[in-house]
Amino acid sequence: MIEISTDKSRLDIDLIHQYLSKESYWAKGRDMEIVKRSIDNSLCFAVYLSDKQIGFARVVSDYAVFAWIMDVFILNDYR
Repeated sequence: MIEISTDKSRLDIDLIHQYLSKESYWAKGRDMEIVKRSIDNSLCFAVYLSDKQIGFARVVSDYAVFAWIMDVFILNDYR
């Protein structure tokens, strides 16, 4: 069963950092501290399959009229 959650305590920060810094074209080389800070300051969505995180996205917003969706990915094996 696929689940989408906004619970930051469930995020696999190492997985997110690995994907962004090594596999994405837009965030290659992004530092772990920057990833953590970006998560702390965003509304985050994680995709889980049987409690294993397989995807991620974050939203930067004023929570009124503006939102920017960023760092969206699904692991290659689950696309």
